[in-house]
Amino acid sequence: MHGMSIPQPGTAPSPTNRGRLQSLAPIAVFDVIGPLVAYSLLRSHGSSEVTALVLSGVLPAFGVALTVVRHRRLDAIGALVLVGIVVGAVLGLATGNARLVLLEGSVPTGIFGVVCLASLWSSRPLIFRFALEFIGADTPKGLDFADRWRYEGFRHTFRVMTAVWGVAYLAEAAARTIIIEVTSAGTALSISKIMPFAVAAALVAWMTVYGQRARRKGERAAEANRAQGAAPPAIPS
Repeated sequence: MHGMSIPQPGTAPSPTNRGRLQSLAPIAVFDVIGPLVAYSLLRSHGSSEVTALVLSGVLPAFGVALTVVRHRRLDAIGALVLVGIVVGAVLGLATGNARLVLLEGSVPTGIFGVVCLASLWSSRPLIFRFALEFIGADTPKGLDFADRWRYEGFRHTFRVMTAVWGVAYLAEAAARTIIIEVTSAGTALSISKIMPFAVAAALVAWMTVYGQRARRKGERAAEANRAQGAAPPAIPS
């Protein structure tokens, strides 16, 4: 993960590192390793593809449930994941088609991409809303962050980010659908569990580079405005 320091041999991990590892562990267990192991074990014991896929999908649903219990609320992403799992399981069991079960991952991914693009016509694009929620809307930093929306360069940065996320997740949903159609259920399941993290990592890397470039551009504009005696524009953080 970006910004994560690796403890040296013989040293205890910092509280920050322990917290990050603890947050990653449930994802690895319930969303990646657990479903793959469960599917493999069920298939090796004679379960059908549909049954193995549906039962292995219980683990991600259980992971969402634990998050709801821990935070006492169901966020939009968790709700989409649950909807995808339920829809895939119902269609798969009703038709006996394993490919329909595997589409449970493409459903929330595609919906999220559409919501990102649709939010470009709202008062605030989705990635800006996520960033503000992450910072804390009622904190001094969050209030300052929200106030920067009045600057055109700041608005443009988050609209571009939101558009890129929307297109990327629609492309991921399409790619996963194609993979499901042309590969075996086991292969498609493995790819569908890894692909979201690869796409997210690529988007975070791009956002880091793009954000740095936008910040440098804002700093140059601020210097030019100060030289002219005008009010400086906000610099995207």
